[in-house]
Amino acid sequence: MDDAQRDALLHDLITRASEAGVTVGTAESCTGGLVCAALTDVPGSSAVVRGGIVSYAVPVKEDVLGVPNSITQGPGIGVVSSECAQAMSRGARRVLGCDIAVSTTGIAGPSGAEPGKPVGTVWFGIASTRGVRSKRCVFAGSRTQVREQAVDEALSLVLEELADAFQG
Repeated sequence: MDDAQRDALLHDLITRASEAGVTVGTAESCTGGLVCAALTDVPGSSAVVRGGIVSYAVPVKEDVLGVPNSITQGPGIGVVSSECAQAMSRGARRVLGCDIAVSTTGIAGPSGAEPGKPVGTVWFGIASTRGVRSKRCVFAGSRTQVREQAVDEALSLVLEELADAFQG
């Protein structure tokens, strides 16, 4: 997505959330706060954005967001997983007291690939009054490009959830 498309998406998201009285929060690992930063770049976002938690380290995922150790250290699960993304978004919604929370956890690269989890793998969690779901994407490109694509996807997921859960 180019800058103009992202700006339009952000303004639409903030406007719709504001009109619906819906608050948004983030829990970010691989994006390191970029999703929350994009949201707060929009004038008027203070009426909508509750905050963001950058949980780059596993202890922050566990201690702040409440991701169970059985997920972060679990055989065949780990922090780059659907389970972790869902737990992160659920934790952000609880800690931040927001209506919608989005999470990102993945491998931005250039190293860190694991079996079945290539560089560019990002899991997203989205939690709202409707429940929690996750989505996996595998992005191509440099570390910066992977992170930027992850931000765009996270923002799109929030906008979709806003439309589906709060505006019919």
